[in-house]
Amino acid sequence: MSYTAWIILTAALVGLSCGLIGVFLILRKAAMMADAISHTVLLGIVIAFMITNELNGPHMALGAIIAGLFTAFLVQWLQSRGVQKEASIGIIFTTLFAVGVVLISTSIGNAHLDVRHALMGEITFVPWNTTTIPLLGEVPIATLTLAIVLLIVVAVLLLFYKEWKITSFDPALAASLGIPVVVLHYVFMTLVSLTTVASFDAVGAILVVAMLITPAASAYLWTDRLAVMLILSASFGVASALLGYLVAFMMDTSISASMAFVTGILFVFSLLCSPTQGVFSKMRRRSV
Repeated sequence: MSYTAWIILTAALVGLSCGLIGVFLILRKAAMMADAISHTVLLGIVIAFMITNELNGPHMALGAIIAGLFTAFLVQWLQSRGVQKEASIGIIFTTLFAVGVVLISTSIGNAHLDVRHALMGEITFVPWNTTTIPLLGEVPIATLTLAIVLLIVVAVLLLFYKEWKITSFDPALAASLGIPVVVLHYVFMTLVSLTTVASFDAVGAILVVAMLITPAASAYLWTDRLAVMLILSASFGVASALLGYLVAFMMDTSISASMAFVTGILFVFSLLCSPTQGVFSKMRRRSV
């Protein structure tokens, strides 16, 4: 595959994974958890490096996933103590991210751990860091990782589809039916953390947040059916990757920022043109 094709494929895989996960974040009214986790995983990466003194390896991903789960646990704990959900997310998000930044500044030294790179990403570097796969040849590590994560996300979503559908719309009913709501919540947060970790090293935290929230919010405007919403959200994520790359190429600007920009454009289009909740359709119904 060409250099450009690897970049587009990598971004499309981010769009697919984040689009699927994002639907359940929107339905659970936990969209800002994506923003929190995408930033607090930095603390997990920093601590993993401080323990092992190595920048590469599975320990980095493990540290980031643990940090994501720790974030979800602390937010849930504050809520159980009567703190509002939005306030809980804001407190934990800013505190843990700040600790990560402070540790980078004071304890890491000259190691190449860059806060700006973690936030903005640099997808143009993805095709250069490769590994050899039998039958496939040289494959970018980030692309391979994202493909594996996508398979895990799809498998887990299919395995717990009915349970997450019930817990997303009516947690009290799910609990009364004997469904382990708390366990499923942390399984879901593990998926969010895993997807975030796999994505932000290539595309940055900002695009990860955009892909997790905006395509799902756009899909929510078009349909009330969960299965259709998942397909639409994933499709919007892929379309944002393709169109975003085209915008970046034409304007000679940041690829990740352009993709995030396109997610916003698609949301505005959905907000205006959705046949049920769109601004134009509501205006027509009022005029009849």
